Amino acid sequence: MIKPKLSIVIPNYNEKENLERGVLDQVYNYLKKVHYSWEVIVNDDGSTDGGDKLIESFVRKHTGFKLIRGQHGGKAAGIWNGIRVAKGEIVLFTDMDQSTPLKEVEKLLPWFEKGYDVVYGSRGKMRNNFPWFRQVTSWGFRVFRGLFLLRDVVDTQCGFKALRLPLAKKIFPKLSVITEKSKAEGWKVSAYDVEMLFLAEKYGSKLKEVDVVWNDEDTSTGKNKNFVSESLDMLKQILQVKLNDISGKYDKN
Repeated sequence: MIKPKLSIVIPNYNEKENLERGVLDQVYNYLKKVHYSWEVIVNDDGSTDGGDKLIESFVRKHTGFKLIRGQHGGKAAGIWNGIRVAKGEIVLFTDMDQSTPLKEVEKLLPWFEKGYDVVYGSRGKMRNNFPWFRQVTSWGFRVFRGLFLLRDVVDTQCGFKALRLPLAKKIFPKLSVITEKSKAEGWKVSAYDVEMLFLAEKYGSKLKEVDVVWNDEDTSTGKNKNFVSESLDMLKQILQVKLNDISGKYDKN
């Protein structure tokens, strides 16, 4: 079997509305025109809205797409499930809603040819279609995070990131959200991206932030989002990453 150049991991949890508007067709229609080998791995994280049946049907009809299932563990756990079975040289994870369309990967891939190990999308400091309260919470999160970690990074939370696969397999098992195996309840944002980028930087990897197109395309209704409580949780997680580093947790192994 030929090793694909790019493995694309898409986590899914209660994304039926996004699936019904054809996001996987968008992904396929782009990939069928590229000139490199690829695979798409969709991890269903215990969806309860029936969207996984739509993915099953799509995968049966489209070569190169694979559906895997994991016990409900949250977004980072779903991405890790996909990374574990990925075969590509580079792994990209992207959100099901395709707020950043897959074609934006064209901006990321050339940087790997220049020796970078992690290339991640950035929405910049101003986010299109963000309501004012999300603009404020995003600004506050960015300022707080910069006091402790990744001072030169503008946007850690854009769900469009690519890593060399061996590095991804090294970093993800060390993430607190993976090692602690806390039970996920519903849909929840975490600061796993911050810890991932921090560890990549700590281990001497070359990181590159690249501006990408982003517009909020999420039409799902089954995620029960609470951005205020999620932001507070993420601030706590940032402090924990800093404490983990001070205590030497990341120096083990």
